Amino acid sequence: MAAEHNPLPVPSADTTDARVDRSDTVSALERGISVLRSFSEDRPLLSPAELARITGIPRPTVNRLVSTLVAMGMLKASPAGDRLALGPGVVSLSRVFLGSLDVRAVARPVMQALAEESGASVYLAVRDGMEMVLIEACRPRSTMLSARLDVGSRAPLPNSALGRAYLSALDDATRAQLFDSMRLMRGPEWDSLAPAMLRAIDEAQRLGYCLSLGEFHREINSVSVPLVGPGNEIMALNGGGAGFVFPEERLRDELAPRLRAVAGRIASEIGGHVPGPRLQER
Repeated sequence: MAAEHNPLPVPSADTTDARVDRSDTVSALERGISVLRSFSEDRPLLSPAELARITGIPRPTVNRLVSTLVAMGMLKASPAGDRLALGPGVVSLSRVFLGSLDVRAVARPVMQALAEESGASVYLAVRDGMEMVLIEACRPRSTMLSARLDVGSRAPLPNSALGRAYLSALDDATRAQLFDSMRLMRGPEWDSLAPAMLRAIDEAQRLGYCLSLGEFHREINSVSVPLVGPGNEIMALNGGGAGFVFPEERLRDELAPRLRAVAGRIASEIGGHVPGPRLQER
């Protein structure tokens, strides 16, 4: 009898892209990764039943995947024994990944200097699925209010400044494909998210930066600029903080130019570039 190969249902917005053609994927590996991606900062401990519900994978298959992942050190049992958490194997892989990103070593000193000088939290992120994941985070020594994000934290593509800056730097075809995936994943919510996202992307392409004013974290305002690496990999650099400290005017007049300057310094060091604003004639 042929092995069962049922495609996964469309995952939630915090997992991965919708895939149109799965003919070149390995079902068991794909499902195992889906299990690992079910864990997040908001869901650090999950039971097999919860994993089955989140992923849509049948419970017997989840049990086999969990046993394998525990044996490989990718998952571990919680002290209570009825739930699971990510294991040290995942940490080892993430350390290798982060260690291979030379951009972090270049970016951190200038990001930290900007954080101290401006009082803003400064983040560098890359895309993972339908989210941006932070690969570097710098905060001033004293902040009144921050989003409490750190390396590994995630931000959604459509309503975070990071995601909007990333989307602005994509070619039209890739951006349209991501829009289709987000539309499927967000469902009815998409109609309320899309207009502000499209305005921000247009602004980023015209001015070189875009904003998110309390749309990701209710009390946090931020500005982001895209940054392209030497291999055309797109990142986003972000700065911001409490809305009453960083109102829109301050983001535009003070932080956006400084953030673009920092992005330019990072890009020059790694052989990349910062997409130039396309100012429209009036």
